[in-house]
Amino acid sequence: MDLGAHALGFNFYPPSPRSISPAAAWEIARKLPPLVATVGVFVNWPAEVVAALAGALRLDGVQLHGDEQPGEVRDLAARFRVIKAFAVGTRFKLEALARYKAASAFLLDGYRSGLYGGTGYTGDWRLVREARRYGRVILAGGLRPDNVAQAIAEAQPFGIDVASGVESRPGKKDPDALRELMREVEAANRAADSDSARHFQDHFQEKKTREKK
Repeated sequence: MDLGAHALGFNFYPPSPRSISPAAAWEIARKLPPLVATVGVFVNWPAEVVAALAGALRLDGVQLHGDEQPGEVRDLAARFRVIKAFAVGTRFKLEALARYKAASAFLLDGYRSGLYGGTGYTGDWRLVREARRYGRVILAGGLRPDNVAQAIAEAQPFGIDVASGVESRPGKKDPDALRELMREVEAANRAADSDSARHFQDHFQEKKTREKK
């Protein structure tokens, strides 16, 4: 958290090497700074069970990586911020996002058959950029220190989600890789802010020129 992350995910999908028990998640969550959001990661849990655990752990949000239906997202959204994840493979259609209007954000992840996230595969960053018309988009999949700046520049996401790209082994984060990635993120954000300011200045100058005429 000292590196500037805004949220911490707790993975409750047992087959994942990043899976954590509710008790361990509580021990971590209760020691976090107050402005760091906590998010539970679930795969195909019944909505009422997700709500029960998320409520017990006082999580700020839930991230759904399975085949959850729009109704389940809508029910959970009444109590929590919901991030609905989608694997961006060849069969993925952007229009699918429209069915999940209740979600606070969409997470677009790289696709690998049989896996529900944490694939280490990069997706189509330009597609992520197009998806922003449906709502906030979080980019995931194969993000590493050496490609995260380019990913942010091309996809222009609301946020990023990283896992395998900053691990020394599955489930074990590498502090040096995390620091390097966060430096790249900060540099990419500064560049984006600079571009936005330059575009505004250009637009303002053009407007003044038209008014003088």
